[in-house]
Amino acid sequence: MTSPRTTGRIAYQGEPGANSHIVCQQHYADLESVACASFEDVFAAVRSGAADLAMIPIDNTIAGRVADIHHFLPDSGLHIVAEHFLRIRFHVMAVPGSTLESIRTVHSHVHALGQCRRIIARLGLTTVISGDTAGAAREIADAADPTQAAIAPPLAADIYGLEVLAKDVEDEDHNTTRFVVLSRDPVRPAPGPEPIVTTFMFNVRNLP
Repeated sequence: MTSPRTTGRIAYQGEPGANSHIVCQQHYADLESVACASFEDVFAAVRSGAADLAMIPIDNTIAGRVADIHHFLPDSGLHIVAEHFLRIRFHVMAVPGSTLESIRTVHSHVHALGQCRRIIARLGLTTVISGDTAGAAREIADAADPTQAAIAPPLAADIYGLEVLAKDVEDEDHNTTRFVVLSRDPVRPAPGPEPIVTTFMFNVRNLP
């Protein structure tokens, strides 16, 4: 049984070109991907009926759990109906005509910068923290400054017309993010030989 769909939309946090956008395109190409500014906006879009589904990153093999998501889920009123994994790839990108020698600063989300320390150190770049990786790419495109670059997913370079200066610059090749798909309605899988994932949520007392 699949979750009912009425709007044909799936919401995600970030700007077009973000990793959440990529995983939406990979697994829900028939749905319109809707960018939201915050995780709260993503949850609200599904609860209000503005979107059928939400694509939410839950943890990463390098950075660990995604902050705040475990606080939002218990009170969201939504159901986990699917799970997907995305191998994270980051490229260094800048406006056309830039080179690795011309760039002086690199913009990205704090986690992406932390996952690409080697190339940042090798090039001697000054880091600038942005709200998300795709947003960093858009900022670089808007600035049109050949001394500035972004670390972002490959799709962001295509969307914002940037030139890729270095590919797959993440420090670890096993960098993977786990995403869950949320819906207003639960999915009750039919009995069968395929494994079924069950998620438990519980609270514990925080005592010294």
